[in-house]
Amino acid sequence: MNSAITSAIARIWEGYSEPLSLDEIAKSAILSRFHFSRVFRAATRVSPGRYLSAVRIYQAKRLLATTKLSVTDISLAVGFNSLGSFTNHFTDSVGASPSRFRRMWTEGMRGTPQPEKRSLPESGTVTGTVTLPTGYARARVYIGAFDTPIIQRRPASWTVVEAEAGTKARYCLPDVPPGQWSIRAVATADSVDPEPWTRRSLLLGDVDPVTVTDRSTSMVGVALRPKQMTDLPILYAIPDLEAHNLGRPARSEPSRTAELASRGR
Repeated sequence: MNSAITSAIARIWEGYSEPLSLDEIAKSAILSRFHFSRVFRAATRVSPGRYLSAVRIYQAKRLLATTKLSVTDISLAVGFNSLGSFTNHFTDSVGASPSRFRRMWTEGMRGTPQPEKRSLPESGTVTGTVTLPTGYARARVYIGAFDTPIIQRRPASWTVVEAEAGTKARYCLPDVPPGQWSIRAVATADSVDPEPWTRRSLLLGDVDPVTVTDRSTSMVGVALRPKQMTDLPILYAIPDLEAHNLGRPARSEPSRTAELASRGR
């Protein structure tokens, strides 16, 4: 079943610019569309259509950052037929319009702004520790409470912590509104590899949805790990971390992704 999901995800990354249907994606996995939808959601936490949409926005970010293509051309290159629909979807997912994201990238996204100070009487707190996998020395970790399994839109609460090997870095997400939240972490990490050009890696961390109630405190441990092929693309524009993971394909993405992006398909 893992190979079926891997084949389907590879088909999405290769054909994101095409009008892919659920039947076509399921065919690449050699499964019926109904069975395929169930196993795909179990593996990735989202539907095939949602995964495809996330890949399109991710590739749009790449093209905005690495090419001089117009926003209109990029919207067509990633499979959108309507510029308005693309702009709205991109802005909602990334937290900035396509034009603003390009300016942010060009000018350099430096310095993570502090979380907004809010007074929410009916809110809870999510707190816990972050740990690094074996082979990594240190990492700068962005942790947030998101309303979907995808790292998109501005999270309800977020923070940045520094983690080191052999220790547990503590984090705290205050003022999380009642409801179910996906706690997601993304980090740029330095491995213990002595070669400087192989040190920097992208790590991810996720846990099952956390239910937050009025004035509750939830303890959630986040174990970082290397990116896997089934992981969803990171859509929200995260300052400080963005430049380390967008400029080149993640190690687990199909190699053709870089080729397609460089062509501006």
